[in-house]
Amino acid sequence: MKIARKISAFLALLLLATCSWSQAPISPTPQTWIATWGASQQIPEPPNSLPPDDLHDATLRQIFHLSAGGPAIRVHLSNTFGTEALHITSAHIARPLSPTSPAIDPATDHALTFSGAPDITIPPGAEFLSDPLPFAVAPLSDIAITFHLDTPPARQTSHPGSRATSYYVHGDLVASTNLSGQNQNELKQAEPNQTDLKSTALKQIDHWFQVSAIDVQSVPGSAAIIALGDSITDGHGATTNGNDRWTDVLAQRLQASPETRNIGVSNQGIGGNHLLTDGLGLNALARFDRDVLAPAGSQFVIVFEGVNDLGGLARDGEVPATAHAALVQRVETAYQQIITRAHAHSLRVYGATITPYVGSGYYHPGPLSEADRQAVNTWIRAAGHFDAVIDFDAVVRDPQHPDQLLPAYDCGDHLHPSPAGYKAMGSAIPLSLFAR
Repeated sequence: MKIARKISAFLALLLLATCSWSQAPISPTPQTWIATWGASQQIPEPPNSLPPDDLHDATLRQIFHLSAGGPAIRVHLSNTFGTEALHITSAHIARPLSPTSPAIDPATDHALTFSGAPDITIPPGAEFLSDPLPFAVAPLSDIAITFHLDTPPARQTSHPGSRATSYYVHGDLVASTNLSGQNQNELKQAEPNQTDLKSTALKQIDHWFQVSAIDVQSVPGSAAIIALGDSITDGHGATTNGNDRWTDVLAQRLQASPETRNIGVSNQGIGGNHLLTDGLGLNALARFDRDVLAPAGSQFVIVFEGVNDLGGLARDGEVPATAHAALVQRVETAYQQIITRAHAHSLRVYGATITPYVGSGYYHPGPLSEADRQAVNTWIRAAGHFDAVIDFDAVVRDPQHPDQLLPAYDCGDHLHPSPAGYKAMGSAIPLSLFAR
C-alpha cells in the first residue's frame, strides 16, 4: 500500500512538472541584425585629431551612408583606444536633410538609450551598443548621429578617412534642428545661465569620431560583407560626401538585386594600413577579430591588403633580393592566417589581387617590387587558398602597361584609383559570391 501511494505521489509530481513545463512561455524568434555601416577605429594622428578644448561641452553631429535598410536600428559608440572612461551624456539619431549640412528633419529625431538610460559611460578600450530603436531606414540612405560630451576623451577614437563631413559646436544641442544659425537661441534655452556664447560657432571636419558601426534589423538569412583593406578600400581618391568608393558601388548593386537586398557592407579599410606591421591603425592581423569577426551578421570577407607592405620594403632604397623573397612569403603567410581564422568562424573569404602602383611618387617601386606584386597575386589567384578571387588588378591595370593603373582609373598619384576606377572595381565583383 505504501509503495502504491509513493508511486501515485511520484506520478502526480511528474504530471505537475510536465504541465508547468508546457505552460512556460515560448522564447520569441531571435532577432537578426546585420552591419549596414562600419569603420575601423584607430588613434587619429595629431593633424587629424580635434583639439581637446573643442570637445569640452561639445555636440558632434556626424553623417553616415548606410548600405542595407531595416525597420529598427542600433548604434555602436566606441572608446576602443581611449585611456580613460568616456561619458556620453546624450545621443540622438535623425534623418539629415543633406549629406553636406548639419540640418536634420526634426520629425525624425529620436534619443538613443543604453539599457534604458539616456547617457552612457564607456570603459577604456570598450564600445557600447545602444538599445534597439524602432526606426525604419531605407537602403542607401543617410543617417545623422549626434552626441554630447561633457569632457573630452583622454585619447580620441576615430576614423580619419571618412570622406564625409562632420559638425561640432559647444553646448548640448543634440536635438538641434540645425547646428548653425539657431545656436545662440537654442543654447540660451538649454543653458539659460550661460552668458558667454561666443564659443558656439559651428565648426566642421572631414573625420568620424567615436562611432564604429551601425546595425539594422533584418530578416533571417541576412548577412554582412566585411571589406578588410587599406586606403584603396577606405576610399582615398573618392569624392568627399560622394559615397563612390568601390564598397559603395558594391552596396548599390546588392540593393538593385532582389536576391541580395538583405546584405549589408561594412568598410573596414584604413588608409596606410599593413598586413604585417602597425602604421596608421593596427596591422590587419591584430584588428581581425574586432573588424572582421565582430560586426553583426558577418558572413563574407573581402581581403584587399598588401600594397603598403610591398611598397614600403624598398621605399627608402633598394634591398637585397632575399629580403623581397622573405617579404612575399610573410605576406602569403598572413593571408593564410586570415583564411584559416575566417573559416574557423564559418566565413567565406575572398582575396582581391593587389592593383598596380608603378609610377607612384610615394613608393617609387622598382622591378623587384613589381615582381613581388606579381608573385603575391599569383598566390592569391591559385586554387586552394581563398574561396574565390576578385581580380581588381585585371580590372584597373593598363593593358599596354600592366604594371600601371589605366590613366582613366588613376586619381593622379598612380597608386589610388579615381572615382571611375572605384566604379569599375565595385562593378566587377560577381554578386553570385554572396548567394545565400
